[in-house]
Amino acid sequence: MAWAAIVLVLVLMIPILAIVLDSEIGGAFARRISRGSSEDARLLTGRIEELETEVRYLSETLGSLQDETRFVRSLIEKPKEEPEAELGPVD
Repeated sequence: MAWAAIVLVLVLMIPILAIVLDSEIGGAFARRISRGSSEDARLLTGRIEELETEVRYLSETLGSLQDETRFVRSLIEKPKEEPEAELGPVD
């Protein structure tokens, strides 16, 4: 009995759905969906470009910090040896 009710509802839904989709409401809904996806794509494209620029900047900054760290580490690990001053008679 329950199967018969489900089949009956499905059979009745097909023409109702066709009428709604063919109406002004269905057309407006389709236009909204298609317009929204292109706007979202433009927003995402802009956001991706911003993120790529930020990644480039951060990569350059990281490279600079690595160079500075190597330089400071070399100064710390190998202290400069100063020659001893020769003391002689002062005139």
